[in-house]
Amino acid sequence: MGDIAKDLTAGTVGGVAQLVVGHPFDTIKVKLQSQPTPLPGQLPRYSGAIDAVRQTIAAEGAGGLFKGMGAPLATVAAFNAVLFTVRGQTEAFLRSEPGVPLTVNQQIVCGAVAGTAVSFLACPTELIKCRLQAQGALASIGSAAVAVKYAGPMDVARHVLRSEGGMRGLFKGLFPTMAREIPGNAAMFGMYEALKQYFAGGTDTSGLGRGSLIVAGGLAGGSFWISVYPTDVIKSVIQIDDYKNPKFSGFFDAFKKILASEGIKGLYKGFGPAMGRSVPANAACFLAYEMAKSSLG
Repeated sequence: MGDIAKDLTAGTVGGVAQLVVGHPFDTIKVKLQSQPTPLPGQLPRYSGAIDAVRQTIAAEGAGGLFKGMGAPLATVAAFNAVLFTVRGQTEAFLRSEPGVPLTVNQQIVCGAVAGTAVSFLACPTELIKCRLQAQGALASIGSAAVAVKYAGPMDVARHVLRSEGGMRGLFKGLFPTMAREIPGNAAMFGMYEALKQYFAGGTDTSGLGRGSLIVAGGLAGGSFWISVYPTDVIKSVIQIDDYKNPKFSGFFDAFKKILASEGIKGLYKGFGPAMGRSVPANAACFLAYEMAKSSLG
């Protein structure tokens, strides 16, 4: 099997593992991010992550934690095919000769290139996912952003294509998506390689066991969110913003308004669930990727 096919197959397996483990955390993250700032004297819709979990299950059942998973599940093959194949081809381009391990800095470059490519798949997928995850929280306070109830991923896509500018509407938030994916993946793949080399005591990491891969993958995933989390908050509020009566004119306007109304903590709404998701989900992803690629020979 060729290198591209190996990366495509192993990346898909890793992506499915990541999605199943991490989606409930992601749902809570988006609900916390999307709840509006309470008026003076009012309490927020959710007091924290645990409260959001409790209210979601009470209102929607356990399935509410997996709301919006259809969109990323449907595209996980394409997303991870691009992420790991572009990373693999960039690795091949940067190698001085076949089989030579790359440096950490080279892996950072590989991650940034892969992040650029996946942004174009991530943006419409994230828009659909965020709309579905956020509508429950927004509907409870009568927000205009959810005047139309979405029945599922395809319903969101149809509504956006019909009423929000066609294909351009599906790419709302592309700039913040790229501002998240490029440095985030650079940090993640760089950290993953750095930790693997640390555990292996050198550049040959082929003999690492599952435990080391789990730890390296989990911490690498955490580094993604530590490096770009405020950008993700801005992306989410832009993508769920009302098309006809938008609160934000763009990335920098959203940044200024969140800072003005909520302070720096407003840029870290949902950070706990994001980190709680990222560590186990990326541990599962990288372990599944490495095991799948190893089994393919």
